[in-house]
Amino acid sequence: MRKGLVLEGGALRGLFTAGVMDVLMESGVAFDGVVGVSAGACFGCNYKSGQAGRVLRYNLRFAHDLRYCSLWSLLTTGGIFGPRFAYRTLPQKLDIFDVEAFDRSPMEFHLVATDVDTGEAVYRRFDRFSDEMYDWILASSSMPIVSRVVEIGRQRLLDGGIADSIPLRYFEDQGFGRNVVVLTQPLGYEKNELSHQRFIRCALRRYPKLIEAWIHRHEMYNAELRYIAEREASGSALLLYPSEKLPIGHISHSRERMQLTYDLGRECAERRLDEIVKFLG
Repeated sequence: MRKGLVLEGGALRGLFTAGVMDVLMESGVAFDGVVGVSAGACFGCNYKSGQAGRVLRYNLRFAHDLRYCSLWSLLTTGGIFGPRFAYRTLPQKLDIFDVEAFDRSPMEFHLVATDVDTGEAVYRRFDRFSDEMYDWILASSSMPIVSRVVEIGRQRLLDGGIADSIPLRYFEDQGFGRNVVVLTQPLGYEKNELSHQRFIRCALRRYPKLIEAWIHRHEMYNAELRYIAEREASGSALLLYPSEKLPIGHISHSRERMQLTYDLGRECAERRLDEIVKFLG
């Protein structure tokens, strides 16, 4: 039975996920595939390259760098996370992504984006690195309003979490029958209806299908939570999640909050490590 790792997004809440991943990597826990959404994709690729510690390291290093995440970046590049800096300069020159290790690993790497013209999820798999992978990670991580639409071939894409926030069902369809699912919200969380809908309809009026998907996202998300709970009850999924609301939002420049969020992820994985290993067999 193939074993998968399913990673929710949440921008810098994903540092919780990074803490979980690092403990699992350090403990030699192997998966046949990982699928990530938004920050889950941006951070999750490091599992296949085996780079424990990298996510926390570069987030702490560039926490106050205007090129990485800032209003200045939004105004000058069109993305609150600088597209060129965060998805090219950083992995290629400043905290290098290990392409050779990524290619050597037999693990599959999948990610999710949202097609802005259809409002539907688009899935992409990378067994080996190609330069286009950076574009797909950028697309998966590009939050509406504060990011430009990413064009790859004939597709126009944004944040994968709009259309499929927790892609467990997708991974099961790919043949992964036993899955560890990492959430960035505590157990019992339910997503509320989107606020500021009039502004969103105006700002994204060129993409009516995207608007509808985003406005109904809370329904999709809460349905996915119910589904993964059912799969956990059946024994085919194991859920990891923070014990309470994380001390960080989507955006933060606080190194202290970043470290604390990461440490909470490590604590969760360490506390449940025996259970995880037993579950995966």
